[in-house]
Amino acid sequence: MARPVLALTTLLSLVFLSLVFLALPLRAEPVYPQTTIRIVLGFSPGSAPDVAARILAERFTAAWGRPVVVENMLGAGGNIAADHVAKSAPDGATLLMAGNAAIVINPSLYAKLPYDPARDLVPVAQVTIAPNVLVLNEDVPARSVQELVELARRKPGELTYASAGIGTSTHLAGELFQTMAGIKMQHVPYRDSAALLSDLVAGRVTMFFGSIASVLPQVRDGHLRALAVTSLRRSPAMPELPTLDELGFSGFDASAWFGLMAPAGTPAPIVAMLHEEALKAVTAPAAREKFAALGMETVTRTPDEFAAVIRAETPVWAKLIKQAGIAPIR
Repeated sequence: MARPVLALTTLLSLVFLSLVFLALPLRAEPVYPQTTIRIVLGFSPGSAPDVAARILAERFTAAWGRPVVVENMLGAGGNIAADHVAKSAPDGATLLMAGNAAIVINPSLYAKLPYDPARDLVPVAQVTIAPNVLVLNEDVPARSVQELVELARRKPGELTYASAGIGTSTHLAGELFQTMAGIKMQHVPYRDSAALLSDLVAGRVTMFFGSIASVLPQVRDGHLRALAVTSLRRSPAMPELPTLDELGFSGFDASAWFGLMAPAGTPAPIVAMLHEEALKAVTAPAAREKFAALGMETVTRTPDEFAAVIRAETPVWAKLIKQAGIAPIR
């Protein structure tokens, strides 16, 4: 009887050891997230991308039970925030709520960037698109885009367009409009949005390609006249307005988009987890309502689709910046 007992003991020992070895990889595999998650962005509190970042933060916290902090890191057109995340550890703990300026425009606008968007960052989820709207001072004698173009041709260099700063979507929308219409206007950049709108209403500048959220109250009050939106589709916030593409400016698209990105090298499973939860966050009814109030539309592109957008848009803006003769920022 000794041999069967010994054999059984040996068999049980082997089974136990096998279970131990099978369990080792499970214990060694890190569980994400293990620490506080930071979503960094180069925009001020209360702005459209800040709202988007906080919607994601709330969802991530609910999903994983870990604190998520939104950190506004302003400066250099979003470059400071993007550079900070690009140089962070690729562990999913530091993320970027990026705007299209820092990713597809600034590489051609700045003489030298401290980061390479294509090399140093990976797309996670494009979450919103915010079309701009072409608005005029009410005293401008143009009731349509065509009348505005004709007026600009009669008065070359006399009409002015305001922007929120060099390289912003509000600036490049004006440059694209000039190029496609074959007209010449004067660019007037502002640092303060309140001053910009005040000057526009007062007639000190002619027009503005502004976000829907910023100009809609003035349009409704009759202080500004809206002519068209800069996206390829009409905006649900102002469905009565045609797109510039509809009006003969084929392919005109100068919208601002915002999306979540991570440092290059972030493991694919973490990117997949972040994308899945981001998708749930932005498609929730409450989030859609918040976005709609800001004139933004929800986007549900995958990381690969988001990457394709970046690859497609980068050379488009590079070409426009070169054609417009915009001097590199140093």
